[in-house]
This record gives sequence, structure tokens and C-alpha cells, in this order.
Amino acid sequence: MLGPSKPRRLDQPIAVSLEDLVPANHFYRHLEAELDLSFVREWAHELYADRGRPSIDPVVFFKLQLVMFFEDIRSERQLIATASLNLAHRWYLGYALDEDLPDHSSLTRIRQRLGIDVFQRFFEQIVDLCQEARLVWGRDLYFDATKVEANAGVPSLVPRFYYDATTHVADLFQDEPAAPPQLDSALPSGIVPLPTDSQKVPAEGEPPWRLLEERRLDPTRPSRGGYRRTGDFRVSPTDPDASPMWDWGAIRLGYHDHYVVDGGKHRIILAALVTPADVMENQAMRDLLWRVCFRRKIWPTRSRGTPSTAPPRTSWPSRTPGSGPTSP
Repeated sequence: MLGPSKPRRLDQPIAVSLEDLVPANHFYRHLEAELDLSFVREWAHELYADRGRPSIDPVVFFKLQLVMFFEDIRSERQLIATASLNLAHRWYLGYALDEDLPDHSSLTRIRQRLGIDVFQRFFEQIVDLCQEARLVWGRDLYFDATKVEANAGVPSLVPRFYYDATTHVADLFQDEPAAPPQLDSALPSGIVPLPTDSQKVPAEGEPPWRLLEERRLDPTRPSRGGYRRTGDFRVSPTDPDASPMWDWGAIRLGYHDHYVVDGGKHRIILAALVTPADVMENQAMRDLLWRVCFRRKIWPTRSRGTPSTAPPRTSWPSRTPGSGPTSP
């Protein structure tokens, strides 16, 4: 028998609990039980004033970043919209059904307040926890790089000498010129940066080693064999750090996302580095290798790009004194 049309009684209040609606074996219940993010409050404490309007909990912010990663979401606006509708996301964030989630624009301001230092420490801490849980094998390492398109178009390219001149003039008229970034301050506490084999040993009183940052976004970094990059002549004022790259049959502006992945079955990402697109994989590979070996106290048996072309351990680059790990 055909029943009557189902009435829509969606505006009637009901008593319901998220604890009852989210299954006991749900992924985010397991994540909440296994990963305690309370350590980020200590890192962010000095970045907030003692008085004023209470801010969004930094733990909630990083939980939203994890949700964005696990759900493969690219937009923070879409992230908030999805988390508002998903019961498991609300439970993981600690927001009841009648609570409004943070505005997507607040996430941008929080990210700017925290800065790259806190994000780098967060990444390192997560990998530390994975290593403590014996999820890192350490016998094999995989190196790769992914092209990431920048939010800038090729028509925005202008001659670099013009961009450098206008930037220099603008700096002259600033009341307080911006201080150059302290590259070593981006390293987490307890990490001693390693030298690259192309650097000389600093004299007494000189700044310590700078691993990878020297070539990260420096447009004047030297090239090999006299090769001149397009980025040496042209730059985008919209995104000066991006460089031209060949992607899907067209020239675009973008970056290279370099990363090192553990060869164990869990495939833990041990290190990541974003460079302009004209920095090829082989340029950052050796520095990333020494950083992972030193930071994670591992000594892999092989360093491989693909399983079929894995070079033997004896083919690793020779070390200069003080340039890398000296023992397994």
C-alpha cells in the first residue's frame, strides 16, 4: 500500500547528543584518542595578549587543518561549510549542534599570527610521534616532487630589473624598513641545522649553518654550468616567489613541493620543502637526505628515486667534515 507523503517537520527542536550520533568506531574518534594536540597551546601562548576578547582555540585551528588534509579540501571556506554539516567533524572539533564554527576568514588571520615557525614545529612534532609509535621504518627513503600552480598568471611577468628597482624605491620611503627574515628561527627548538656540502665552514662569530633556506626563495642563487633561468630575467609582482614551469602542455607559474617519504608500509612523510618551480628535485635531494638522517637518527640502506633505479649506498655524495651524520 502506498503510504502518505512524509511530512517535513524539520523546525521542531529535539534533544539529541553528538556522542550518540557519532559511531564508536569512527575514524575521528580514533584520531582524538590517539593524537593529543594540547602542545600547540604552549607554542601559541606568547603570540596572544593577556587581556582582550578570547580567541579561537589553537587546538581547534590545527584540528581543522587535519580535517582539511584528511577530507582533501583545498578551500577554507569549503572546509568550514563541510565541517558545519558533518557530525563527526563537529564532534572532533568539540562544537555542539547549536554552536557556530569559526569564520573562514579567522583561519587566515590565525595562520598569519602563528607563522611558519609554529607550522614547522607542528609537522616535526607529528613525525616525532609517528617515530615514537614505531611507524617509521628508516631503511628506505623515497624522494619526489610535485608541481603546485601559483595563484598568479604568466601575463603578470615583468622584467626583474624593473621589479627590483621599484621594490628598492618603495623600501627607501618606508618609515621602518622590514627586517630580513631570520631563516634559522624557522627551525624547531632542539634541531641543529646542518651545512650543505657547497658551503664553507663559518668562522667564529658567524651565523650557524642554514640548511636548504639558502636556495629556497633566493632569485640570485647561482646556477650550474652557466645556465640562466627564466626567473633570472622575469618575475611576477603578484607572486615574486613563483617561477615559470612547464605543466600540461603550457607554461604556468608555480612551485615544486619536495618531500621525503619513509619506505615502510605506513609511508610517513619525513620532510617537506617548497621551492620555486625552477629548483629541480636533484638540487634539494641531498640536503633533504642529510636533514632526515640527522633529525630522525636513521641511516637508510638505500636512497632511491624509483625502485628500478635505486643507487647503492656507496654512491651517496661524499661528505665534507661536519656536513652530515657521521654514524648510523
